[in-house]
Amino acid sequence: MSVYLYRLARWAFRRRRLVLLVWVLAAGLAITLSAVGGGKTDNTFTVPGTESQQATNLLKAKLPALGGGQTQIVFATRGATKVTDPAYRAGIEASIAKLKTVPQVGLVSDPFAAKGISQSGHVALGSVQFTAQPSDVKKETLDAVEAAVVPARDAGVEVEYSGSVYPGWQTAVSETPELIGLVVAFVILSITFGALVAAGLPILTALIGIVVTLMTVTALASVMTIASTSTTVAMMLGLSCGIDYGLFILARHRNNLLVGMSIEESAAMAAGTAGSSVVFAALTVIIALCGLAVVGIPFLSVMGFAAAGAVLVALLIALTLMPAMLGFAGNKVARFISTPLRPGHHESVARIAATEPEHTFGAAWARFVVRFRVPMLIGGTALLVVLALPLLSMELGLPSGSSKPEGNTQRKAYDLTTDNFGAGFNGALLVVADGVPDAAAADPITAELARIPGVVSATPLSAANQVAVIRVIPSTGPNDEATADLVHRIRNDRAAIAGTSGAQLLVGGTTASNIDVSAKLSSALPVFLIVVVGLAFILLTLAFRTILVPIKSIIGFLLSVAAAFGAQVAMFQWGWGEQLFGITPSQTISFLPILMLAIIFGLSSDYEVFVVSRIKEDFTKNGDALKAVERGTGLAARVVTAAALIMFSIFVAFMFTDDPIVKAIGFSFAAGVFLDAFVVRLTLVPAFMAIIRAKIWYHPKWFGRYIPDLDIEGDRLQHRQGASGAAKTPDEQPV
Repeated sequence: MSVYLYRLARWAFRRRRLVLLVWVLAAGLAITLSAVGGGKTDNTFTVPGTESQQATNLLKAKLPALGGGQTQIVFATRGATKVTDPAYRAGIEASIAKLKTVPQVGLVSDPFAAKGISQSGHVALGSVQFTAQPSDVKKETLDAVEAAVVPARDAGVEVEYSGSVYPGWQTAVSETPELIGLVVAFVILSITFGALVAAGLPILTALIGIVVTLMTVTALASVMTIASTSTTVAMMLGLSCGIDYGLFILARHRNNLLVGMSIEESAAMAAGTAGSSVVFAALTVIIALCGLAVVGIPFLSVMGFAAAGAVLVALLIALTLMPAMLGFAGNKVARFISTPLRPGHHESVARIAATEPEHTFGAAWARFVVRFRVPMLIGGTALLVVLALPLLSMELGLPSGSSKPEGNTQRKAYDLTTDNFGAGFNGALLVVADGVPDAAAADPITAELARIPGVVSATPLSAANQVAVIRVIPSTGPNDEATADLVHRIRNDRAAIAGTSGAQLLVGGTTASNIDVSAKLSSALPVFLIVVVGLAFILLTLAFRTILVPIKSIIGFLLSVAAAFGAQVAMFQWGWGEQLFGITPSQTISFLPILMLAIIFGLSSDYEVFVVSRIKEDFTKNGDALKAVERGTGLAARVVTAAALIMFSIFVAFMFTDDPIVKAIGFSFAAGVFLDAFVVRLTLVPAFMAIIRAKIWYHPKWFGRYIPDLDIEGDRLQHRQGASGAAKTPDEQPV
């Protein structure tokens, strides 16, 4: 592999103008398709085959007025005034009348007619049922809803929204996290390389890759449903992996220059050696992300494919555009920053790292770990186990209005509803009775539902085409475990509830859908883990031609991801980070564990490949397993540290948003990357390998015969180059 990557990089170096033009044209084409398609992502989460989705499909077919998205409108007054006062009531009733004329609206609930007035008289609950699914409700429709409630607001009534779709539910994506991440990445790269051009190249190439990926995803959103979180995850990974992959190749290139290689030979050799590690690292991430498809949940599969696409583009950029840009940069990547306080410091550090790597801080750390390998292995493992303990109390769910920021309209609507009616009014269930001849035939079913413990009320909403819909209000909130128990109780007792009516009962609605999604994700976790870990095990076995390295890698991953899960539960579920992160404690997002397993496993394999390939490279040359661990870890430490800090910073930057989902994802990814890179890959891995020594590379003779040597460390390439000298290149040698 290293030989072919060498050839590709040399071709890109020599035809750098063509390579740059191709990538610029690709970015331009993606932008054009995105603008023409006008695609938009959405925040809906559905799972085909679940009972809640069956209920939705039935309503769409037989009662379309109740088969779409829903907005709950909260009308509120303060102080001594009440919504029933003539002036306020007139404003609310005028708004209700206007809402009935809005396009795509199938049904509007009048709070005065439906007895939706709180006992205090301060809050009235109305609702708007759309005929279209949340993602298909047009912006013009939501603008019309906002305009329709103006009479109520003009009368002095506070109006807030909640539900599956409402005005302002599609929050504008902030560029702040990306800008913060890029600034931090530039600072880290400037410190790492001590040269501004070298610091800017990985960021520039990563940005081109991000434009290609995100614009393509947006273009695809015009023809398929793509969750908003997909673009966030794709941006996180595309940016971080793009910078990291470029960093690994650039670092090797700069070291090659400092030991006297020509620019072209240096760039090609960097891609042939470090590039091999980049390929295997990227393939591991891509496999893990594509593995999300085995879960069988469309929005999660799309999210995985979008993120995998971002990583694939980052890989292609690193192997083609980076060598081309190295051609444009020339010797400028080794033109160091010189500060008045420490003139020549950056150049001195770089030359020591290139020519005397045993004198670097990374080498000192590697020697320390090897010397105290047993206590370091025990202590690091104990630390991760302690951090993982909160994982035992993890509760999965999808966020409700209670987890939104206090100024958010959904949070205000949730709090007003809870304080004046009860938490259950934020998560009404829709019980669909299929096979009832008329509305009267559903009355016994409604009565039975009202008698179930945990039900505040059961109210018929509509009946037509032999389908009746009953609105059930739980006594507990949408994220409460008791609400999930109520849903299961109704489903388990549906025959008794239906009685002699012969109706088939289905429990649907947003709350039931969220419960179904969480249950589906929980049951899919073991299958997903087995498939992804199995595929990655095969890939790592091919890379290193030994079984012990993949096993060690997987155990290390399980420790780091469990610790990251534990930290997330403590901060976001237990509420330890409530003041620090400005969040409301809530359940762990149901799709976060699977997403973290995919991404952190992929990224942990990145660092595993970069560290272990350096160790194997040294062991192959010198045959001393203990010294190979010291030297290999020392050589990888600086670059892995920079790469991990960049990823960590980018993930942390995404916590500077108001979206609780994005905050939780950013924190979890950041914790996982930090723990895996510094505790596992730069501490536990060298400690374990120092204990095992040469046995880590053992494989049976038959194994060696059947598993090809892919030369991930580039030893074959370096041997050829050393044997042939500068006069010949791999193209001139027999392959």
